[in-house]
Formats: sequence, structure tokens, C-alpha cells
Amino acid sequence: MRGPLAPPHVPISRTRSERFDDLVLDAVDRLKPRWGEQLSAVEFAVEEVPPADELVDGPARLSSDPIPLGRAEPAASGEPPSVVIYRRPLEARARDREQLGAIVHDVVVEQVADLLGLSPETIDPGYDERH
Repeated sequence: MRGPLAPPHVPISRTRSERFDDLVLDAVDRLKPRWGEQLSAVEFAVEEVPPADELVDGPARLSSDPIPLGRAEPAASGEPPSVVIYRRPLEARARDREQLGAIVHDVVVEQVADLLGLSPETIDPGYDERH
């Protein structure tokens, strides 16, 4: 016997986490026309929060932001290069989905720039206009 089915007019909703993943993928897709070759080996991932060892306070911090929004890891020990975006700190900064999409895009641009050793403005010329 089959369980109850949702009415046909009710779409299957995506989780908050899945919608966030989509924003990251959209940001990466926007960079691919110009940077596809450089990004072809890069793995993109989403984690809920930064690991505890990234939550350093005091003079050792490189950024003025107390909580990192993402990280870029160059290829090492047979592992491909990667960019990790932290979902909860970004969601906490956005007032709505549109702003969240813009923030996610900027963080992806910043992490790709860090990974490639370039400025965010080189990765996305519109970055400078938003900052």
C-alpha cells in the first residue's frame, strides 16, 4: 500500500541547505565562462560553520571579521584545490534571499581570487562596484 501523496499543486520544497548549495553553484557557474579552465579541477563545498581552529581571535587573525565566511585550499598531497563556503555565517548576514545570493557570490569570488592569487576585481570586474 502506498502512503499519501502531496496534492499535485504543491511543489516539493527544497531544504534551506539545498537552496544555499544552489546559490553557491550559481555563483560558480557565473565565473565559469571566464575562469572555467582554472576552476575545472577545483572542488566547491559547503559546510555549516567554520571549524574551531579557524575561529582564532586576537592579533593572529588576518581578517577583521571575527568569523570566516569561506576558505580556499590549494592542491596538496594528491588532493585537488578546494573552496569551502560556510552557510550559517552567510545566512546570518543576509536580510533576504536576494542579498544572500549577492553575499554568496562575493564570498565565492573572494575565495577563488585567493586560490588563484588574483584580486577579486580581476575574477569579477563587478566586484569593485559592489564594495
